[in-house]
Amino acid sequence: MQGMTTQTTDYDVIVIGAGPGGMTAALYTSRSNLKTLVLEQGAPGGELLNTAEVENYPGFPMISGPELAQKMYEGSNRFGAEHKYGAVQSVEVKDGIKIVHAGKKSYTAKVVIIATGATHRKLDIPGEEEYQGRGVSYCAVCDGAFFTGKPLTVIGGGDSAVEEGTYLTQHASQVSIVHRRDELRAQQVLVDRAVKNDHVDFIWKHIPVEIKGDENQVTHAVLKDVETGEIFEKETSGVFVYVGLIPVSEPFKGLGITDEDGWIETNELMETAVPGIFAVGDVRKKQLRQIATAVGDGSQAGQSAYNYFQELED
Repeated sequence: MQGMTTQTTDYDVIVIGAGPGGMTAALYTSRSNLKTLVLEQGAPGGELLNTAEVENYPGFPMISGPELAQKMYEGSNRFGAEHKYGAVQSVEVKDGIKIVHAGKKSYTAKVVIIATGATHRKLDIPGEEEYQGRGVSYCAVCDGAFFTGKPLTVIGGGDSAVEEGTYLTQHASQVSIVHRRDELRAQQVLVDRAVKNDHVDFIWKHIPVEIKGDENQVTHAVLKDVETGEIFEKETSGVFVYVGLIPVSEPFKGLGITDEDGWIETNELMETAVPGIFAVGDVRKKQLRQIATAVGDGSQAGQSAYNYFQELED
């Protein structure tokens, strides 16, 4: 019957998401001789694909995000893990078996490792959606080259805002970082680098309230002084937004494993409240979201999955 869901079985482990955490988990589970499937709705790598340079991952003084993603992908396949395209809508549990629904297909396994990551939070101001792809961006690596010789505005004060703002200076004539406070939350090494860059300036204690354009592309960012309420229009060709993350956890909320904000809660073994379901990387409720911490999560989840199988056999 057309539209009918087909069910595919026989996996020991299903990893949902192929970022650094998911690929590491797949490496560990497949190396432990567990039949592993990785479901990913895009290219393997997650946010690595949007990262120009990685300089804080052990073993590589400097490496591009896409190159590191490729190396991780190759490593995750070494011991037989399968990779398939799949946009997961939900996961249910029946008698200890996990059923992963992805499009018209469903896959079953005894273990699921969630590695879906997080997406960029939006400003939710007039003009943001209208000019997305026409000057509004959430990825400096993806879109920076379109703004060669033009002024740009970055919204945010954390690591991503400062790091990506500095990256944009290789294309832009000037980059203005707008932050609602009077000091940055980013790591000091990133702040120092930005401060020393002649093509970076800072607009303190301001928030964006609107993005304006000429119907074709962005022309101005409307900024508001958080203390005085004064509003001014800053001429800019692009607005790059880095104001936080939202966990990609909607498919799993029915499992009762997320907090009120959608972050998946785990213990140090990456175990969720549901036996046999683990979570790793940026979708987890934790303080530090980095490539190295995602890899650490993935290795622990892979080992925990193996231990889970050992306990089932006892």
